[in-house]
Amino acid sequence: MKNYKEVVGIDVSKKTIDAYCYQAQVHKEFVNDIIGYKGLIKWVLKVGLSKEVFYCFENTGYYSLKLALYLHSQEIVYVEESPLKIKRSSGVVKEKTDRIDACLIARYAWLYREELEPSTVKSNSQLELGRLLALRDQLVRNNTGLKGTLKEMKALLSSPTIDVGCISLKRSIDYLTKQVISIESRIKEIVSENASMKQNYELLTSVKGIGLVVACQLIYHTGNFTRFASWRTFSSYCGTAPFEHRSGTSIHRRKQCHYLGDRKMKSLLSMASVSAIQYDSELRLYYKRKLAEGKDKMVAVNNVRNKIIARAFAVVKRGTPYVVLQQHVA
Repeated sequence: MKNYKEVVGIDVSKKTIDAYCYQAQVHKEFVNDIIGYKGLIKWVLKVGLSKEVFYCFENTGYYSLKLALYLHSQEIVYVEESPLKIKRSSGVVKEKTDRIDACLIARYAWLYREELEPSTVKSNSQLELGRLLALRDQLVRNNTGLKGTLKEMKALLSSPTIDVGCISLKRSIDYLTKQVISIESRIKEIVSENASMKQNYELLTSVKGIGLVVACQLIYHTGNFTRFASWRTFSSYCGTAPFEHRSGTSIHRRKQCHYLGDRKMKSLLSMASVSAIQYDSELRLYYKRKLAEGKDKMVAVNNVRNKIIARAFAVVKRGTPYVVLQQHVA
């Protein structure tokens, strides 16, 4: 990005976007829709000091996705960056407005332009997969809450089978269960319709501990294994990679996982590791060996999490299913 002579920082909100040209030092607000995006491009070409321009904005979920899709369709270079990175690079900021936020985003993009890489939009199938996985997770959590409420009501009532509240809860639970099954069916269809995703899904599920949800989440978060160069970088993304913490002569802590990371992915990997320890003899022996070495239980579980990530990336890179080595030991 170092060859660009102008950068436009964009603060994206639900209804509007605020744009700031860093070199020209001009600001303007647009509507967050197709008409606004077209007006933004025309305005930048008019007031910008150079036509060699790229755009930078924070990842704000669905609000920024529309803008990213439009820029991608017009083959316009853009960078979608983490809000935390921009915030921590801004120094002490005492005032907050949309205009100031757009200016800070533009400043960040200009200062780090030599390090930034152009962003790309996930495919339509991957975007739909992500939406369905998020919806499934929400429905499962709601269903779990209703089941807990029903259990408590049954414990309090003498005849729960004829209670209107219990009957209503049962109907809601049955309905949500059917919705989850329907969503899972559509998820499987999406995976099977894409040859590359289908192949990677079959390879991933050959690893003990990885089922439908974990495999699909891995495919979604890695962009079907195109976003991360190695399993170690993905481990850092998930928050399962240990880092050193030392300074001078007084601070010498053991390696710890940083709290920054994708907590949902980390939670899924934790459940996958528990399943793998139970059903995979190799990982069960590995887990017990770590405990025998004096490792804390959660440290040993984290080691298993990283083993699963490494296996997932290995089978996809190799293109062959995982093979249990102990079955072939004489």
